[in-house]
Amino acid sequence: MTVRMKRREITRADILPMQAYEAVRASKRAEMRAAKRNRQLGVGPHAMFTFESYDSMWLQVHEMLRIEKGGDAQIDDELAAYNPMIPNGRELTATMLIEIENPVLRAQELGRLGGIEETIRLRIRADGQEHFVAAIPERDTERTDAETGKTSSVHFFHFPFSDAQVAAFRAANADVTLEITHPRYKHAAGLTEETRVALAADFDGSTVH
Repeated sequence: MTVRMKRREITRADILPMQAYEAVRASKRAEMRAAKRNRQLGVGPHAMFTFESYDSMWLQVHEMLRIEKGGDAQIDDELAAYNPMIPNGRELTATMLIEIENPVLRAQELGRLGGIEETIRLRIRADGQEHFVAAIPERDTERTDAETGKTSSVHFFHFPFSDAQVAAFRAANADVTLEITHPRYKHAAGLTEETRVALAADFDGSTVH
């Protein structure tokens, strides 16, 4: 049994020069693909959740610096954008993508799903009790257009936990389900044991078996 302390913030000292990043980029991307196997969950036919981490945000910051080539002047903006999505020790964070390849069908579906960001929660059943953890949308920008009712294809969420909810999530007999209760997209998916254990390690003081 190992106690793992998670890093909670990317600093300028963590940013590699682009030449150094290019040298490790392939291996870092491969590591992230492997880690995501236990940090991703599809809910219904179109919604894919990825639970974020320090490592995923570190990689994202470097990818943005690589793509936009803004150099030192760009770093602070990227840290401000992505540091909030690193779980703080008493929460999980996730990105939800609504994935529909056909652009016409995608536009139609997004137009039907306004407000979906307010209808997402985790349900935890453990030791005869049931807990609900509501997702809180990241408020960097409104994800549903007030005039058209059309939602974005990308959403960012925080799941803030109480101590009792953390304990329930970490319980060996925990049954955890991610639910969307939108009237036009009512779907749920259970976390595998591998995913539950991986995400339990995001909490401060959690133990990984």
